[in-house]
Amino acid sequence: MNKYKGAGRWRTALPHKKISWWIFWSASIALAAILGIGAWLFFTIQSLPAPDQFQARQVRQSTKLYDRTGEHLLYEIHGLEKRTVLSFEDIPHYMKNATLAAENAEFYRQPAFDWRAIMRAFLANLKEGRRVQGGSTITQQLAKNVFLTSEKTYLRKIKELILALELEKRYSKDEILGFYLNQIPYGSNAYGVEAASQVYFAKSIKEVSIAEAATLAALLKAPSYYSPWGSHSADLLARKDYVLDRMAELGTLSTEERDRAKKERIVFTVPSLGTIVAPHFSLAVKEYLIERYGAEAVESGGLRVITTLDAELQGLAEIAVRDGSARNLALYGSANAALVAQDPKTGQVLALVGSKDYFSPPEPAGCTPGLTCQFEGNFNVAIQGLRQPGSALKPFVYLTAFENGYSPETVLFDVPTEFDTRNDPATSYRPVNFDGTTRGPIKMQSALAESLNIPAVKTLYLAGFDNVLKKLHAYGITTLQERWRYGLSLTLGGGEVKLIDLVNAYASLSQNGIRHRQALVLRVENAEGRVLEEYRDDAVRADDGAAAKTITRILSDPDLRYPIFRSSNALTIFPDHEVALKTGTSEDHRDAWTVGYTPFLTVGVWAGNNNNQQMIRQGSSILAAVPIWHAFIKEALAKYAPEPFEHPAPPATILKPMLNGTWDVAARDGGVISRHAHSILFYVDRNDPAGPIPTHPENDPQFQNWEDTVLAWARANIQGFSLTYNKPLSDNASFSSETLPPLSPAVSTGDLLIDQLKPENGSFVDTPLVVTAALRAGSANLARAELYFNRRLIHALPLSGNAYFYRYAVPVVLEPQNSVELKIYDLKENNASRTVIFYSKR
Repeated sequence: MNKYKGAGRWRTALPHKKISWWIFWSASIALAAILGIGAWLFFTIQSLPAPDQFQARQVRQSTKLYDRTGEHLLYEIHGLEKRTVLSFEDIPHYMKNATLAAENAEFYRQPAFDWRAIMRAFLANLKEGRRVQGGSTITQQLAKNVFLTSEKTYLRKIKELILALELEKRYSKDEILGFYLNQIPYGSNAYGVEAASQVYFAKSIKEVSIAEAATLAALLKAPSYYSPWGSHSADLLARKDYVLDRMAELGTLSTEERDRAKKERIVFTVPSLGTIVAPHFSLAVKEYLIERYGAEAVESGGLRVITTLDAELQGLAEIAVRDGSARNLALYGSANAALVAQDPKTGQVLALVGSKDYFSPPEPAGCTPGLTCQFEGNFNVAIQGLRQPGSALKPFVYLTAFENGYSPETVLFDVPTEFDTRNDPATSYRPVNFDGTTRGPIKMQSALAESLNIPAVKTLYLAGFDNVLKKLHAYGITTLQERWRYGLSLTLGGGEVKLIDLVNAYASLSQNGIRHRQALVLRVENAEGRVLEEYRDDAVRADDGAAAKTITRILSDPDLRYPIFRSSNALTIFPDHEVALKTGTSEDHRDAWTVGYTPFLTVGVWAGNNNNQQMIRQGSSILAAVPIWHAFIKEALAKYAPEPFEHPAPPATILKPMLNGTWDVAARDGGVISRHAHSILFYVDRNDPAGPIPTHPENDPQFQNWEDTVLAWARANIQGFSLTYNKPLSDNASFSSETLPPLSPAVSTGDLLIDQLKPENGSFVDTPLVVTAALRAGSANLARAELYFNRRLIHALPLSGNAYFYRYAVPVVLEPQNSVELKIYDLKENNASRTVIFYSKR
């Protein structure tokens, strides 16, 4: 064997005989590969349809949606094509230009396929790990849509390129564009521009405007996604504007024409669905299926889909929404409503009503230039609507606070409070309660149950904005992603949520912090009966559930919520069933909500107007959604056996002032006991509420604002406050939880005070009669109030705390002379009463 020395090491030379065999075998393998590829290409080409067979179609089978029993057909999705073929000359030039601008601006200047575009798309998709960009020319799209399936494989792509080359050899560019405009799918079974124009605008393509032509061209990218009747109609309009901009850039549209077209109102027809049950639910399932399996498989694949829908509950929901919307329209000017019912143990949606009537006509004020004319029924508020939830987010604010160490007994001062710390009137944030009054010191659990705004904003600050936002997302809210927009107004509904998300969040409360992934589908089978998909529970624990149990205890207590519901409280009580609920009303009265739950059923209702018009702000408009919710759940509960909530563990003993329910605090300093009344920030570091009392509470940016208003309240409501309270303390002083001795008749044990009672004695009043009074008690605390009108009991109200501002609108007809007696009790059954006599103005 010969050896040669090279590059600093010895190498062995191969014998000439071995080199010859190596060359022979390499050449043989290469030749075999070439012959194999050639044979594969030959048979692939032979298997392709002839490019002139444009009408060839495979047999199509409709997809059928059923309720959860598999017995009730909800909707049949079919691919019956609507098509009218036009000559190339009959299609408006701006329709052709809009299509080219949207899909393939270089069509007339490029071959059948564009290698550069294909490579760009390949690299972009490789980088993202998914398909984010396409590189198909109009010729390729025509080949794919007419002759091939929509499967994403390299074989299909090669077939597409071969067919595109054949088409370009046989036909001119005008002919190919004409074929494309007559063959391409625009969604909703419309194939070709004429059918699309009739389906979406109810007129011939020859009559459409430039803006409407751009809208049709915008659909081509993803007809199902951009459907004007789906949940992405805003994206369709944005893409329409993009097409108009591209036309202007390409010189096929002047800037003046583009600007006019952008301002034009786009009005779509009412969709024709044929026979359909639960349309909002069924179309949501259809959209889900198309996203998962593709439009072709759904429209022609013969799928059998068992959904989560309970047909009986759906019927009850539709009746409740229909009747409740009619009532609300007459009372409050609220024309629409939506309802979602969910099994909280599985996440399965049992009923979904997106509006009072899917096929109802548009609202008169529903059209805005540049936007679609939203049909009141067609718009699915339950899934698509982004609405302000008002107080419906408060439970998650208090839940976060309880997790962080605050207790339901924690006292907050419900007094007028400025939350902006910049002393700038332009940025002032000074929330008010729904009834315009304040209540002084109140416990967190009562503040939540009564849905008071000022304590809720304080609780959000104490719990931490980011902590609350994180908690909302953990419980199922998918919106509220723009943190910078919300601030402390978040707890009053300062962001937008979807009803279906809010229902899932309350369902997670029902399950003590366990969130189940929402589901619309139980099983999907193909035409041969093979199961493609089957429901699997997907549960995530948001937290340990201890605080969630406490929230449920508060929201399920009829006595705690009585002050806000009052005469409507009966609508929230169901014999044998424990039911928790919370209402919400947006600050401007555009949205009203009720979400309630048991351990086995969660139901949410929204009421309002699709065009965001305000409801008439009167009386019980804040409870506009409650009667709809009650009408549904009252009937639904009859299907279920009672099941109690899992109650929280007994609370631990808390000695710290404010957290233990005590606001009138004793300080011991060298054997001397003195009284103190301060805001909670005087006693609590909000980041460590159970920790030591802050030595410098003024370092908290909200401290001074909160402290000043508490002291103002104390001076106005505690006799001799300035002389007896908040004496200076030494560094050795400590605060205790011991009971303080009586200070004055106004706060003494066993002594009660009714002050500022109105109407005044001897006055003349008109209806509605409103009785108000400032109530105070000693250390025994207030227990209840009773109101007698003309010696007849008409109102009883449970109370808590040392002070309460009483307000009640008396639903009576006045006599010429009338009397009102207000009677109050403390926890030791001591009582006090005041009576006034007044006269009717009429």
